Amino acid sequence: MTDVLRTNQNSVHVRASLFVKSVIDFIYFGLQDASDDAVHGSSEPHLVPTVDYSPDRSYIFTFLLSSRLFLHPLDLMSRVCYLCVEHHRVGDPQIDKKRIRDIAPKIVQLLTEWTETFPYDFREERMMRSLKEMTHRLAFGDELSRRAMQRLIQRLLRKLTILGQYEESLVTSSTPVTASPSTSSSSCAGDKSSALKAKQHVRREECILSVCDDPFILAQQLTHIEMEKLDYIGPEEFVQAFIQKRPADNHKSFFSKRRVSNLEAYVEWFNRLSYLVATEICLPVKKKHRARVLEFFIDVARECFNIGNFNSLMAIITGMNMSPVSRLKKTWGKVNTDKFDILEHQMDPSNNFYSYRTALRGATQRSATAHTTREKIVIPFFSLFIKDIYFLNEGCASRLPNGHINFEKFWELARQVNEFLAWRQVICPFERDRKTLQYLIGVSVFTDDELQLASYESEGPENNLERDTRRSLRSSLSRM
Repeated sequence: MTDVLRTNQNSVHVRASLFVKSVIDFIYFGLQDASDDAVHGSSEPHLVPTVDYSPDRSYIFTFLLSSRLFLHPLDLMSRVCYLCVEHHRVGDPQIDKKRIRDIAPKIVQLLTEWTETFPYDFREERMMRSLKEMTHRLAFGDELSRRAMQRLIQRLLRKLTILGQYEESLVTSSTPVTASPSTSSSSCAGDKSSALKAKQHVRREECILSVCDDPFILAQQLTHIEMEKLDYIGPEEFVQAFIQKRPADNHKSFFSKRRVSNLEAYVEWFNRLSYLVATEICLPVKKKHRARVLEFFIDVARECFNIGNFNSLMAIITGMNMSPVSRLKKTWGKVNTDKFDILEHQMDPSNNFYSYRTALRGATQRSATAHTTREKIVIPFFSLFIKDIYFLNEGCASRLPNGHINFEKFWELARQVNEFLAWRQVICPFERDRKTLQYLIGVSVFTDDELQLASYESEGPENNLERDTRRSLRSSLSRM
């Protein structure tokens, strides 16, 4: 899908302006048999291929992505199956066989695009049944296409198995950011307050520096985690989020087949990384140890920026800007903050994240002309990416004033989502460090209250309000 929407810009506008129709027309005429074109002189694109016509990949992707806002994917699949095969039958076995043989390769191509880009649609049993029925129908006219369909189904089943296993792992082994803290090692944390000790049931023998003290390696391992989580997010999840905002939608249940939202799981990873950074900084008792950890994460953030991993970069900056960390003035006083100031400027939210967007464009251009896999990596600040798509959907009407579909909106939505798919396809080139990966994913982190108390224990309260807060936190955490 990398090149799906890299088409001539003039062609895009022509197709967008042609394909401005009502919802009913969007469902029917976007699927219609193009044989009517000869009668009506239409040059509009259709989803369903014919003997003389094949939709291009960009149109297929845009239609499959946006159509689910208007109709159930199963309804779309049923209509596609009818128009592909049944609509062409004339009752003469020989003629029917020839027609199916002529169109079969194009049908296979359409279904290949669908199953590879939107595999989760086929977790629905009725969708898979329709796909298998199509295989039998194609066997009527073309043995080669029947075999191609069988291979397509085998690939789809393998992919669904992998996706299911990943979702299961998210459910069974995820560690929420509010997990209870572990006991820190003597080199990293020393003696904490009795309140924290009372809550530390599991002994943690390591801190981040004892596991990985190379900023470049840690940035590489963070990139591994980011790219793996990105790989499991389906493009339909961006549209699914819009559908789920509509309680009355009668096909919402179709999208509830997943055990967990991979998109939400990825956002949760961002939160976990932020809390992990704050926890590691607040853990050490000695100021010089805290300063060392702080400097280390600044270097890690810089390496993430150089790699093109903007999501980890922003998560690290967020963790360092959390109140329990930002109030450690003595610790910050021992750190050269010049590098941190530069990074903060890159992620400055002013002017709609102008600096970040400039950096992202640079990384995207580098990726487009890259000669190595390393240079192809682009991992966007995901929360902002989601926000942009949300405002595109909410800020642009789905229908024009005349009631017709605003296809240009959906073309832009598809363009942005397809860009995400291109970034997602890159294979992480860095060597895995299993111990570091396990630590990043599995080590426990402090809650908000535990972070605040650890901060007060590291550098004491500065006023009566903070002293009262520390006393309250000690009391409440000791009872847990």
